Amino acid sequence: MIWCGCPHQLKNMSIRGLKKKQPKTFKVRIITVDAEMEFSCEMKWKGKDLFDLVCRALGLRETWFFGLQYTIKGMCTWLKMDKKVLDQEIPKEDPVSFHFLAKFYPEKVEEELLQEITQHLFFLQVKKQILDEEIYCSPEATVLLASYAVQAKYGDYDPNFHEPGFLAHDELLPKRVLRQYQLTAEMWEEKITAWYAEHRGIARDEAEMNYLKIAQDLEMYGVNYFPIAQNKNHTDLLLGVDAKGIHIYSINNRFSPNKSFEWSSIRNISCSEKEIFQLCIGNHDLFMRRRKVDSIEIQQMKAQAREEKARKKMENQRLAREKQLREEAERAKEELERRLFQLEDEARQANEALLRSQEAAELLAEKAQIAEEEAKLLAQNAAEAEQERQRLEITALKSKEEKRLMEQKMREAELIAVKLVKESDRRAKEAEHLKQDLHEAREAERKAKQKLLDITRLNYPHMAKYPQYSPGDSRDANFDKGSIKLDLKDIDLKRLSFEIERERLDYLENSRKFEDRLKELKSEIHALKLEEKQAGLYSHWNEVLGSLDRSLGSAPSWMKTFQTGDAVDVNLQRPFPAYLLNTASSWPCTNKIQHMVPVEKSSSQANSLAANSVGTGTRKQIIKVQQHDSDVIYI
Repeated sequence: MIWCGCPHQLKNMSIRGLKKKQPKTFKVRIITVDAEMEFSCEMKWKGKDLFDLVCRALGLRETWFFGLQYTIKGMCTWLKMDKKVLDQEIPKEDPVSFHFLAKFYPEKVEEELLQEITQHLFFLQVKKQILDEEIYCSPEATVLLASYAVQAKYGDYDPNFHEPGFLAHDELLPKRVLRQYQLTAEMWEEKITAWYAEHRGIARDEAEMNYLKIAQDLEMYGVNYFPIAQNKNHTDLLLGVDAKGIHIYSINNRFSPNKSFEWSSIRNISCSEKEIFQLCIGNHDLFMRRRKVDSIEIQQMKAQAREEKARKKMENQRLAREKQLREEAERAKEELERRLFQLEDEARQANEALLRSQEAAELLAEKAQIAEEEAKLLAQNAAEAEQERQRLEITALKSKEEKRLMEQKMREAELIAVKLVKESDRRAKEAEHLKQDLHEAREAERKAKQKLLDITRLNYPHMAKYPQYSPGDSRDANFDKGSIKLDLKDIDLKRLSFEIERERLDYLENSRKFEDRLKELKSEIHALKLEEKQAGLYSHWNEVLGSLDRSLGSAPSWMKTFQTGDAVDVNLQRPFPAYLLNTASSWPCTNKIQHMVPVEKSSSQANSLAANSVGTGTRKQIIKVQQHDSDVIYI
């Protein structure tokens, strides 16, 4: 059959046909624990159609654990699978919101949860229930569960990457536990991290399974509570439904049931509340299914799950090996980089050491040159020191010789001093004899004068009228020297005076010579002291000078006065007896006028005396011999 007509009519008819064929839909929002999805649902779809659509979208095959829940009038209700969606009392909103949650819980999560998505959805839901305090958990268990949750989210702990504070935005512990212990967030993070560091090498699905293994042993895990009453007016009990059976709890205790009924012992259930009834039927069916032979679909799923687990295990092992190799490679790289940096640093140090060695070589060369110059200078100094040593040796020899000479001179001086002492003793004895002789001469003179007076009175009586002669009268100078001839021993007196003067002059000459010799010795010793002060002879010359001074000090006092010519006039008074005698005539002086004969060019005798006593020059020397104030002889 061929349809004929205009193209415009054909087009309008096809558009109307398409409009009639498109079904009416409404929008729904599916909220999982960690995601949201939106679907277009046909008006005629039942709850199972929408549920299958969500499971296909999630890739979930273990659909019997889950359901779609909605909230109406503050009550949570599960969407019925055998009834149209729009025919149920769903919220009148666009889009309509449903929560995709686990409705039934397995008895043993490790055996019954085959798919990874199923395990992950259970992990997220149980974790949320613990954090919302729908399931009670002790503080210690919450910390351990939190460490597995962190392992599932962040992988292995790396202290270089997971720095303090990396858990600040994660909700890991119930508020009840945080309020119970007065710990800071840093302290809780430290406790969790301590457990977290021990889970190294555990994969994400394994960490989630460990979390669920701990959670399934909690008293409130998988239990749905419903309030019941023994009478209509008062609610004082709770009915708990879980995978193992039905439990009766008191209103204030949800941990330990007052009465429990396992599904194996329950034959009939009669309940006016449809929600409880459906929940009981579902848990009972699962309980019975677990104890029957698995269907082919379940067997296939378990086989696939085992294969998947084996594959994942191998994959995890491969990843672990790769990770280990990568870590080893990174460590090797770090070691190479460290070694490279070390070698670069060593090269830099070697370069710096080379530069320093070059500088040191230059410095050493300069120091070598300086050392060579210093060596030359030291050699020169050594030669000079050797010359100085030889000179000192010669000087020491000279010093020894001079010392020997000085000791000899000192001994000579001591001998001279001893001779002078002996001479002084001899002269003292002679002086005593001369004193006695002078005393006798004076007595003879007195007698002669008396005799002269007697003769004068006898021969010249006219002179008796003159005053009597006194030895100290000045008129004695008027006597005529040649007119009177006496038989006194004038010649002997003159001879005695000249002998005394000669001996005195000899003694003065010897004293002068001894003094000059002492001066020469002192000058020589002083010069040697200056030269040999460092040779340790200073104290020796002091001893020599002291010995000389001691030798001089041992002489009699009358001899010491002749050391200086200026003191002769005073000291000559002591050894000679006072005798009034004029050396110019043979007559004694009759007055107190003291005749002074200067040792100058007055006479030949004076010249001779001056030359023997005081040496050359125009110097005057006066010699005085006195016994009494009126009896003085000056030469």
